[in-house]
Formats: sequence, C-alpha cells, structure tokens
Amino acid sequence: MDVEHWRIGGILLGMGTREKITISHLHAWKRERKKIPVITCYDYSTARMVVDAGIDVILVGDTYAEVCLGFDSTISATIDLMLVPTAAVRRGAPQAFLIGDMPFMSYQVSNAEAVVNAGRFMTEGGCDCVKLEVDRRFESCVRAITRASIPVMAHLGLRPQSIHQMGGYRYQGKTADEAERLMEDARIMAGAGASALLLEAVTNEVAAAISEETTLPVIGCISGPACDGQVLVLHDVLGYSTEHKPGAVKTYASLGDTVTHALKDYAADIRNQVYPTQKQGRAMSAGESEKLARKDGPRSPSRR
Repeated sequence: MDVEHWRIGGILLGMGTREKITISHLHAWKRERKKIPVITCYDYSTARMVVDAGIDVILVGDTYAEVCLGFDSTISATIDLMLVPTAAVRRGAPQAFLIGDMPFMSYQVSNAEAVVNAGRFMTEGGCDCVKLEVDRRFESCVRAITRASIPVMAHLGLRPQSIHQMGGYRYQGKTADEAERLMEDARIMAGAGASALLLEAVTNEVAAAISEETTLPVIGCISGPACDGQVLVLHDVLGYSTEHKPGAVKTYASLGDTVTHALKDYAADIRNQVYPTQKQGRAMSAGESEKLARKDGPRSPSRR
C-alpha cells in the first residue's frame, strides 16, 4: 500500500516518524476539500496532547493575554509576551504547522517594523506563518512581509485588536455592502501574497462565497460550515475557561469542573491528613536512622 494511505493526522503509521506540516499541505487539503482542524494552544504540554490527537495546525493566539493572563482584551498582548508561549508550543509540537499571532502595534506602525517583528516570530518563536488582523489598508504591509519570504495568514472580519474602532463584537457581513467589502478585502489579501485567510465572525453566506472563490485555505472562527477549516480557543473547547465562553462555541468537555473538584479533594486530603502518608515518602536506608540517632546523642537543655 502507498504510504499516503497510511497517513493519519500527519502521522506516518508504522514508520515511527511524524511528517512536518507546511503551507503546501494546507493548500493541498484545500484542493482535496479536506477540512482542517486548527486549535489555539499556549504551552508545551498541551501542544504535545494536541498533536497526539491528530491536530496538525496550531495557532498561538493573542487570546493568551485574556484566557491565560487575565487581561480584559487581546490588546494587552505584546510581542515579547507572545514569543514565550509560541516558542514553548513549537518545542511541544515540532512537526505541526505553527501560526504566530502578531499582537497589537507589532505591525501597524510601519512596514519595516512589521517585517522585523514577523521575523522574530519565525526565528525566536519557530513559526511557519504569522497572522495579522487586516483589511485593505494593510495591503502594503502584507506585501512587505511576504516579500521577506514569511507566509501570512490574513485575518478578516471581526478583528479584536480593532474592537474600539469597530464599535463592539458583532458579526461582519450582515449587509450586502459589508459582504462586498469583505469579499474584496479577501481578493486584495490574496493579491498581496497572503498564504491563507482567517475569517472571524463572518456571516455564513459571505464565508461560503470567499471560501469558494479563493484558492487560499480559509480557516473560519464561528463563521459557518463552509470554510476549509475551523479554529477555536482550546480553553473554550475543553470547558476549561471560567469567563471566556463565546456562545457559538461547541464545548467538548467540562475540564473546568473536573479540575475544581480534583483540587477540592486534594485540599481536603491535606487538611484531614489523608495525604501524604508514610507510603508516599521514603525511609532512610537500613540502619542509617540509628546511626543518626547515635551521632546526634542526647540533647542537653542548652542544645534544645
């Protein structure tokens, strides 16, 4: 049997190796109409579990600032802050296609600064691609980064870094004029050299039209079923977040409750002296306790 028939989730079964996923794989999956699961991830240990689950594409999102650090929005993320979890995820998932999320003000000041910062995600973070929240105004920025041989995922639709300008969190493309503008933005990004698109909170019809028209892989985030792939925040998927719970996200587990109950049991064991026991410790080597007692000898009042 050809080795291609043995590939599942990027794993070459029976060969003991994992294939490195590249942008070429995403484009091939688009052509073959294979849906692409993408997940956010922020640490080494979880990244290992993600790839073991057969998920080959990971985004280290600027949502890290919200779900892991407790900030009110993604705007609080900085490039230095984002590079730490990005590099950790790369160490945990060396063969995955890793997307680095360029944070607020890391690419808006100038194209030259954008290229330098995108380069840091590639060299320091180990990324395969960078993601920018854009519209047509960022055409030259996308061109500059791609000219530096850095693949770009253009994030269209709802753009959390621009939430103050956009006037709140709401679906994009609800009117014909909005839809036409989004579709044209997608064309402009493709023309500027973007390697992939991400559509966040875009109406079903517009997401379907963009996905059908472009040859680029289109990853949706609560943008309907027609996109080539989907991305969600891992904490939302696992029910691990206590506050960050968008209504349109499907939850596949309730780890938040599981962790809380486990920690309550742990605390109760400590308070009730159930754990640890002598069995969870280790005794001195045979005869050594007696030697210690002889060396220490009886204590005089002055030594107590």
